[in-house]
Amino acid sequence: MSIKKGQSFLFLIIAIILGWTIFKQFDFENLKFEKPALAIVYILTFVMSVYFLVKNVKREE
Repeated sequence: MSIKKGQSFLFLIIAIILGWTIFKQFDFENLKFEKPALAIVYILTFVMSVYFLVKNVKREE
């Protein structure tokens, strides 16, 4: 059970860091990303980490 908590913590840290990075790279005046290709990679990784977080929470219940 401690392995699952460790994985959840890891995905939580990844989601927080990527969420903050995506937020910082987005230009709200022009509604564009500074580096669109890198933003796609960040968003995909962010979505996957949130998916695994939700999946682990549902499995523990």
